[in-house]
Amino acid sequence: MGAVRVLVARQDSLGDVLLAGPALRAVAARADETVLLCGPRGRAAADLLPGPDRVIEWCAPWIDPDRVPVEPAEVSAVTERLRGFDRALILTSFHQSPLPLALLLRLAGTPWIGGISEDYPGSLLDLRHRPDADVPEAARMTALATEAGFPPVDDGRLRVREPLPDMSALTGGPGYVVVHPGTSVPARAWPPHRHAEAVRLLAVSGRRVVVTGDRREKALTAEVAGDHAIDIGGRTDFPELAAVLAGADAVVVGNTGPAHLAAAVGTPIVSLFAPTVPAARWAPYAVRTVLLGDQSAPCRNTRATVCPVPGHPCLATVEASEVLRAVEEVAR
Repeated sequence: MGAVRVLVARQDSLGDVLLAGPALRAVAARADETVLLCGPRGRAAADLLPGPDRVIEWCAPWIDPDRVPVEPAEVSAVTERLRGFDRALILTSFHQSPLPLALLLRLAGTPWIGGISEDYPGSLLDLRHRPDADVPEAARMTALATEAGFPPVDDGRLRVREPLPDMSALTGGPGYVVVHPGTSVPARAWPPHRHAEAVRLLAVSGRRVVVTGDRREKALTAEVAGDHAIDIGGRTDFPELAAVLAGADAVVVGNTGPAHLAAAVGTPIVSLFAPTVPAARWAPYAVRTVLLGDQSAPCRNTRATVCPVPGHPCLATVEASEVLRAVEEVAR
């Protein structure tokens, strides 16, 4: 292929960026320089990925869920930052389009661009990859990289940079179960009282339990931990959370970024998975997992952020005792 500078883009959230890791490593193994373009929501994950030589951060108006003003000066500035690449791979989910970024890359002079596009791309894409339906998101992105001339160079699992920090001062050393009750959107959340009951049952069974969450979730983690678990909500950054998950025997978590982080450090997962998106695409990837939740519930494939069904039946019907049994099944 010759000496190349390659831009790889994945511009949404933490878990999405982690799932791009195998494709990114495949590119990095053959490119002279590999640069990852991410958004602010995924930057912490981008900084943990092995492979990229550097990271460019930019909030894309067609990706970020909040209203992002489209300013001509800002668009011109990012276009200048994107100059100088020989090839670009635009990694997107099935509901996203690579075409707005492809247009900016053409303006920046990128001669070759690959992406997955259901829409007719005109001359914006040199490679229009058409994946199989309902393949895991990480495999979907790796397939694009392979067709672009960057086949996998390893087992294709998720990974993070090592070494990770020592978190034993907070967790008390290895041999515990993590319960992560927070989710990115309410439709994916198991009720707090169910989490608290699961924590109690795990503690009664002899498990040491660590409850995790970000600083916005401190009230939630305190409620869930109660008197039965170590509450470290709001006390870890992303690499420290990775280390906490890596030291666990199992992780109980919904469909949210830390689930993919747990997969990236190889920890078994009890996945409380709401079917608003397909588990075939978004369940924890290439790690031992028990999937809980009614995958045929009426919210199936709605992409809802707030549950559209009274009573939240897809997850509210999951009992704490089921989580206890699942932990015993997967824990290492």
